[in-house]
Amino acid sequence: MLQPSTQTGEHLLEVLPHWSTRSRWVLSLTLFMALLWLPGAAASTLNCHKTCICASNIVSCSKMNLTTVPTGLPSYTAVLDLSYNEIERLRSEWTPVKLQKLHNLLLSHNGLHFLSSEAFLYVKHLRYLDLSSNNLKFLDEFIFEPLVNLEVLLLYNNQISQIDRSAFIGMINLQKLYLSQNQISRFPAELVREKSRLEKLSLLDVSSNKIKILPIDELQVLPAWIKNGLYFHNNPLICHCDLYTLLAHWYIRKLNSAVDFKDEYTCILPGLQKTQVGVFDLSGENMNCSTFKEADEEAFLEQMLILNCDTKHRNMSKTWMMPGNVAVTNGSNQTAKVLPDGSLQISPVRTEDSGTYTCFATSDVFNETIYVVLKVHNFTMNGGGETLNTAYTTLVGCLASVVLVLMYLYLTPCRCFCCPNKGKGRGEDSIHSSMLSVTPTHDDPALKAELNRHVAFIDSKDLQGQNGKLNPNGDEGDDDLDAEAGSLMKGKRKKSVAESISSVFSDTPMVV
Repeated sequence: MLQPSTQTGEHLLEVLPHWSTRSRWVLSLTLFMALLWLPGAAASTLNCHKTCICASNIVSCSKMNLTTVPTGLPSYTAVLDLSYNEIERLRSEWTPVKLQKLHNLLLSHNGLHFLSSEAFLYVKHLRYLDLSSNNLKFLDEFIFEPLVNLEVLLLYNNQISQIDRSAFIGMINLQKLYLSQNQISRFPAELVREKSRLEKLSLLDVSSNKIKILPIDELQVLPAWIKNGLYFHNNPLICHCDLYTLLAHWYIRKLNSAVDFKDEYTCILPGLQKTQVGVFDLSGENMNCSTFKEADEEAFLEQMLILNCDTKHRNMSKTWMMPGNVAVTNGSNQTAKVLPDGSLQISPVRTEDSGTYTCFATSDVFNETIYVVLKVHNFTMNGGGETLNTAYTTLVGCLASVVLVLMYLYLTPCRCFCCPNKGKGRGEDSIHSSMLSVTPTHDDPALKAELNRHVAFIDSKDLQGQNGKLNPNGDEGDDDLDAEAGSLMKGKRKKSVAESISSVFSDTPMVV
């Protein structure tokens, strides 16, 4: 009969004296089997019949409530699918052996929040890694450094807020990086910057994050094949005309990143209301940004110029056509030649090089045509200042000449008739002035009496002489005329002056 006991569990079997050794072994086996049925315990060892599906070199353990990666994976495994499980930590020992043939690893929808810095040491030949839809918050330095062959990395729909600037160093073959739907507030410019970018990266998706400011100056100078795959829509960007100019340029170039998500590029207007508007609407009433227009290439005489064929894809075959549909062929006497990278070099630049150049880019799956308009200035780069100086000097000389002429006309010394108390000289000049003006302009009563005469026209046929000049020795004439002439002579008017006036004004009215 069993007696109550207060001994610990490890001495439980000692209080069962009637049990045999075989009974004890059965109890131990039962406890062990119970442990196997604990949550996640079934995934500890690979079982291609119950927990996973094995098809040739593909191992799929999706949706099996696994908490750890199964052990005993075949060395020939090429694709491993562990998505939709409960694997929260990926430790360095998740695979004790090297899986050199593994190129696809899927770990999405696991609640994964920890990645060991040595988690990928034994899978260096991965080309596709899916870590999307997890709980990752940080990407530490050099965490992906062993993955030198990785081409596609999916990190979207996590909680990533910080990315170390060296997190992706060493990934020389990475082509596509998806970082959308996270908490990223800093644009990772080091991934696309000239001297630090990943050379083969053609798609970077940072859409639907918390980025407010973009390095627009750096983005403007990127090659088209990078801009074509650079997505940053659905971010709380601050509205600015430079942002509108950037995207308007991309849209005119038909870049996929601007065309495919045109309506999803929004920004926040400055002010307290924080109004959200479309970036492409900034040229209207919102900010009245200037409408974007493609600028032409400009060059100067005798310089060396390089025209880039900025295609949306890399490694395309490129040919050029000069203005007038003249093909560029290397080895000819043309001043233009195609460089190994597909750009066009013109040296030296001449005036007749102005016009539209056409680049035809072709590949097995895509063709593209790019037009470049070149404007050549009619002076050298160093001679522009001299030309400006010459024009300025000429303008100053012309203005000085005009000033001098005006001074000569209006600021010359006053004539005698306008100066007071000049006697005889004033009377003579008054006679000259009165011949041009009927109204007397002098205050001398004697002169007023002389000049206050009626005007009459004398028929030229009644006068003798040539060129309308009166003949002083003629026999015919009126006695009153002779008297008048004598009166004028008494008025201090010299005969030579009267003859000169009559000669010049033969058809003008005479004073009688």
